[in-house]
Amino acid sequence: MTRPITIFTGQWADLPLDEMAEFAASCGYDGLELACWGDHFDVHASGNALKQKWEQLKTHGLECFAISNHLVGQAVCDEIDDRHQSIIPEHVWGDGDPEGVRQRAAEEMKQTARAAASFGVPVVNGFTGSSIWGKFYFFPPTSQETVDAGYEDFKTRWIPILDEFEKNEVKFALEVHPAEIAYDIESAKRALEAVDYHPAFGFNFDPSHLVWQGIDPSLFLETFDEYIFHVHAKDVTVRLDGSRGVLGSHLPFGHPKRGWEFRSVGRGDVDFDDIIRALNKLGYDGPLSVEWEDEGMDRRQGAIESLEHLRSVDVIPPSGAAFDAAFSEQDSE
Repeated sequence: MTRPITIFTGQWADLPLDEMAEFAASCGYDGLELACWGDHFDVHASGNALKQKWEQLKTHGLECFAISNHLVGQAVCDEIDDRHQSIIPEHVWGDGDPEGVRQRAAEEMKQTARAAASFGVPVVNGFTGSSIWGKFYFFPPTSQETVDAGYEDFKTRWIPILDEFEKNEVKFALEVHPAEIAYDIESAKRALEAVDYHPAFGFNFDPSHLVWQGIDPSLFLETFDEYIFHVHAKDVTVRLDGSRGVLGSHLPFGHPKRGWEFRSVGRGDVDFDDIIRALNKLGYDGPLSVEWEDEGMDRRQGAIESLEHLRSVDVIPPSGAAFDAAFSEQDSE
């Protein structure tokens, strides 16, 4: 099976959507995963404006299968500080009072569900934030009660949001990611349990966030086969040579001493052939959405190369039969 290949516009939101769409179409992409920032998607847009957005995409021969509101979602459960002001809309930040920010972010995510339904896409990708991510090292000692309270906070804040998603027949796909309530297999299990396996809650699978943690992306897919709502294609390279640390050493992305770095698809350590085979087993036929986050190369080159690499590996049809089936047929003659 071959899947539509799209590109996430989050790292391209400095460009007008029409320019971004023209470029993606010229590369051969099938569609865009629209970010809810820049001029790419406004969750408060009128129905007429959303219709015009579709016409804008169709002019370039592009589809849209998902929108993404990572930045606002991050503020729903986070311990809010001045870093959040730079990534969320002014009306969500307001006076900056942390609890007010969290509540306004939650309402904005409900509006995102309504906007997605009005636009006609079935999935919203995003983050949840986490009140306990910063306590992951467990020193000073972190009690189990504190961890439990973090998941309870996630449940309390997100179930009303997820109910709005369900009401609008839209799925919320959490990108399993450090700094979120779910960042690996065990925490993803706990997140599902926390929201009582809510039918609107699942995952946006991005292997790059798993590999540097030492987690097998295909095992993640096998573990959560019913909850893979969307797929990001992003690569990562791990460079642990005895001096670099897996935690990043408080160095910015692109620094030569970092222990790992994101890469364009095909230029890192992610085995996309293995992932395609795992997706085939799951029967996933949704989009593969390229997310460019490679500090070491031009993003336009990265977009072109990523598409080419995915086209080359997403041509593996399931066999439909065991390779040794012919042996038994021969024996029966």
